[in-house]
This record gives sequence, structure tokens and C-alpha cells, in this order.
Amino acid sequence: MFYGTMQEQGLVLAKTNVGICFIGNNLDQLKSWQKRYLPKEVLQQDEAKLAAEKKQLLDYYEGKRKTFDFPLDFEVTPFSKRVYQALLQIPYGETTTYGEIAEKIGRKTAVRAVGRAIGANPIWIVVPCHRVIGKDGSLTGYAGGLDMKTQLLALEKAHK
Repeated sequence: MFYGTMQEQGLVLAKTNVGICFIGNNLDQLKSWQKRYLPKEVLQQDEAKLAAEKKQLLDYYEGKRKTFDFPLDFEVTPFSKRVYQALLQIPYGETTTYGEIAEKIGRKTAVRAVGRAIGANPIWIVVPCHRVIGKDGSLTGYAGGLDMKTQLLALEKAHK
């Protein structure tokens, strides 16, 4: 498994031979996630192996890109995978609620489970859990922190 950093954005990315499997705030988060989900993988820093993904993320931050087309490698439960597939359908610059995601995957009473799956999303930004808000319109938890969630939503609104 390869990892690289995007210093200016404060991101660490990791990728398997299949695709991007993790985006986080720091190397400690990556190591903790890797230990839990891919314990047999060896972490190797290789910025060049992540060049295409980093370019797409930079384009996103500059408002030039609204979707990503690099492969993803979900190391999650089938339920979480369904939730993440629903997140990928949220249009750029728009928001939805946890309840709406639960309905979309056919489990409208599983709002809390949807929230847990979203909270464990290892590929945030690309799998846009920042676009999920509370039923009352409030911003709720985000793996990257509420400040980053606010920034990402503002960025998308400005470039929509």
C-alpha cells in the first residue's frame, strides 16, 4: 500500500493496487486505519504513485473538478458500501440528510447505522460525506473536522 501527502490541504492519501483506500488528516490516522482494515499491507511512501489522484484533488480544490474518476478500494462492510455508493450520487454543491441516504438504500429506519457508516468513511472528499447534513440543516460530524466540512461546502457552493 502506498501513501503520499498533500501538505497545503493537510491530507494524507493511501492507495492499494486496486485504488484509493484512505484519505485523512495525518499519517497517524492512516496507520491506525491500516492496522485495523489492512493489517497485512506494508505502508510505503511513494508520492509518484499518487500523482494522478493528487492532481484531481488539487483540481477539485481549485474549483476545476466536480467529480473524481480514479479507482477506489473500499475495505468496508456491504452495508457501508451501499451507503458510500449513495454518497457518490449526491451532486456537487448539494446536500442531503442521513435520513434521505437511509431511504435511498432502502433502509429508512437505519438512520443511525447510516450515520455510523458515514462517520467511518475512509475516503472522505472523494466519497462526499461532507454533503450530508442533519435533518434540521445543521452541520454534523465529519472525519476531517467541522471546519473542513464547512470549507468544502463553501468551496462547492462557490464553484457550482
